[in-house]
Amino acid sequence: MALTEGQSAQSEAKENTILYDYHCEQRMLSRLTELIWSDWIWFPEGHGWADLEDRDGKVFPKPRDLWATIPIALCFLVIRQIFERTVASPLASLLGVSDKKRVFAPPNPVLEAHFCSTSKHPTQSSLESLSKQTGCSVRQVQRWFRRRRNQDRPNKFKKFQEASWRFTFYLLAFFAGLAVLIDKPWFHDMKLMWEDFPKMPLLPSQYWYYMIELGFYTSLLFSVASDVKRKDFKEQIIHHVATIVLITFSWVVNYIRGGTLIMLVHDASDYLMESAKMFNYAGWRKTCNIIFTVFAAVFFVTRLIILPFWIIYTTWVYPLTLYPPFFGFYFFNGLMFVLQALHVFWAGLILRMVIKFLPGNDIVEDERSDKEETESEDEDDEHEQREKSKNGHVQNGHTVLNNNHRKTD
Repeated sequence: MALTEGQSAQSEAKENTILYDYHCEQRMLSRLTELIWSDWIWFPEGHGWADLEDRDGKVFPKPRDLWATIPIALCFLVIRQIFERTVASPLASLLGVSDKKRVFAPPNPVLEAHFCSTSKHPTQSSLESLSKQTGCSVRQVQRWFRRRRNQDRPNKFKKFQEASWRFTFYLLAFFAGLAVLIDKPWFHDMKLMWEDFPKMPLLPSQYWYYMIELGFYTSLLFSVASDVKRKDFKEQIIHHVATIVLITFSWVVNYIRGGTLIMLVHDASDYLMESAKMFNYAGWRKTCNIIFTVFAAVFFVTRLIILPFWIIYTTWVYPLTLYPPFFGFYFFNGLMFVLQALHVFWAGLILRMVIKFLPGNDIVEDERSDKEETESEDEDDEHEQREKSKNGHVQNGHTVLNNNHRKTD
């Protein structure tokens, strides 16, 4: 009996210790939450979360409002599927978007294993090793890898569908945003975005503009794994995340006036780029070049002039004449600088594309896309190989063999 009582006392002591640790953790979590949401972190001195409480018929943004963006993002994903099938696909056929028939790589377990687990672009030594393992010539192995890489590349039809969807949204979003902002005083005088901050009431048009934009960017983040992957895939992810965080933060702390201007500036050129892609995939060269030229001009004006010298100036320099700096001020502008750095990066790609087509009348190639490899590359490489063989050139210490095999595998 004494042993039972001892065990009971020990068990009770253990439970008390667990409860004590739990309450300590709860107190620490509560203090951490209070610290994170402290007024002095997110607002200038003399202001705080109490300023965003609804009163006198005025409504202010609340963090809980952002939950609405999740169902909106899911709706966008569903609408996109319907749009691509019922609108984008017929439009692609109407504009003559067609894919060149691809020659698929024949089944080869050895080459497939190397392709999936080692490298999609084998080195010369790997090519020679694979040639010995499969009994194929090096040229045949190279051709197999080219065709296998092309199999994984999305076709023009899918690219056209994606571009059509983004074009439609960006076009509607730009003109809707313009309609929302055109009559607002801070649209014409950006310094007014700080007037009576943070006690600026939320307008219904601002609410829907924010929710729809944030829902769309969230849907892009959800679908990024299945969308066409471009060379700037990582930069796109950073851009989407930075944009979502920026929109979310500006909503929570009522930087809504500045946030709407930022979203409008971004939408101003995006629909032009997507429309240029659409005509690119359709093979309308002159139309594509004209639209791309307009896009480049609008991009440079909005992203490299208006955004940094007007909007960022108003969010970074001008507020310091009104309030002492605070953490929220640095956090918001830090995200702005991330976006601006990405704009400079993309401006370089755009400039390269503009330089490419200005001297002639060639179609604009998207620098971010992987260009499909063609069979003509095989022929060019083979011709070069034969020339080297004739001239007695050596490769990797061995004379290049002149394999006069046929071009069919």
